[in-house]
Amino acid sequence: MYGAPAHGAPAHGGPAAGARAVRVPEQARGEHTHGERGSRTPMERGDRAHGSRTHGERDDPEPGGGLAAGLGEPRTVRRHSVRGQILRALRTALVSGELVPGEVYSGPALGERFGVSATPVREAMQQLATEGAVEVVPNRGFRVVERTPRELAELAEVRALIEVPVMLRLARTVPAETWAGLRPLAEATSTAAARGDRAHYAEADRAFHRAVLALAGNEQLLHIADDLHRRSQWPLVSAPATRHGELVADAAEHTALLDALIAQDLPVVSSLVREHFTGAQD
Repeated sequence: MYGAPAHGAPAHGGPAAGARAVRVPEQARGEHTHGERGSRTPMERGDRAHGSRTHGERDDPEPGGGLAAGLGEPRTVRRHSVRGQILRALRTALVSGELVPGEVYSGPALGERFGVSATPVREAMQQLATEGAVEVVPNRGFRVVERTPRELAELAEVRALIEVPVMLRLARTVPAETWAGLRPLAEATSTAAARGDRAHYAEADRAFHRAVLALAGNEQLLHIADDLHRRSQWPLVSAPATRHGELVADAAEHTALLDALIAQDLPVVSSLVREHFTGAQD
């Protein structure tokens, strides 16, 4: 896990016994670890911490994105890169449930596990606080927000209100070859689902929906829809892990949606999108 709950990892930042460290690239650590040992192995894109990938995301806060961003650049760029990598890792931990709803995590404790100072961790956590994923607990750290089934249902309703009309309009105007060009993105969700990789599936799922909505040419729409989508992916504290079959079925709906959009079958498009959003909260 990227960090242990505060009750298991004291606020002064010492890791709980047996906790595995999450690594960041060696060249970045050299700028931010404040005395870190140089013997740690760099984290690579496919590296896992307790089974969860730290995938890069399209809304990467640093220019260029990716784990290698900032190589050979000024120190301020690499500093921003570390925070961006930690933010992506924390978002992955949220989706996978490794950051447990209701638990409090301290900046120093998480920093110890990342092999960095507490500063970039706190900066990343502050960003998550603005997104509604965590809340600040004075003198302790950050508590992962506990959500209710009603909140998920409300998110699904709002997403449908926004995306269904847009997709129906796009179905009337976008040529079939454009929709066909999105099939690799749909296939990426199926690949992640087949592996049972919930974190990677969440990333691929957002990428598919972003690509569809991007055809509307409305940047504000993309920003709002992506924020709602991300919030809908955070698990409930009482929810069981998504079963493999459910993940595969959810991914298959992307291909079915493309087929309906190509055929300009508006009733099926509307039904599929609504069912997709409702199923995502189960």
